Amino acid sequence: MVDNLQRRQPEDKNFINLSESWEVKYWTQALGVTESQLRAAVKAVGNGTAKVRAYLGK
Repeated sequence: MVDNLQRRQPEDKNFINLSESWEVKYWTQALGVTESQLRAAVKAVGNGTAKVRAYLGK
């Protein structure tokens, strides 16, 4: 299977991995926030997507 780097998505959308730059880009675009806002949210509530969405009001 060919990995399409232009449309890359997390394998597990239940968690946000800040260690991968492409995943940070994915989540900032998906949530409509800056990288700083995303990192602050993950720091505040952990890397669970549902908790981050709730924290950000998304």
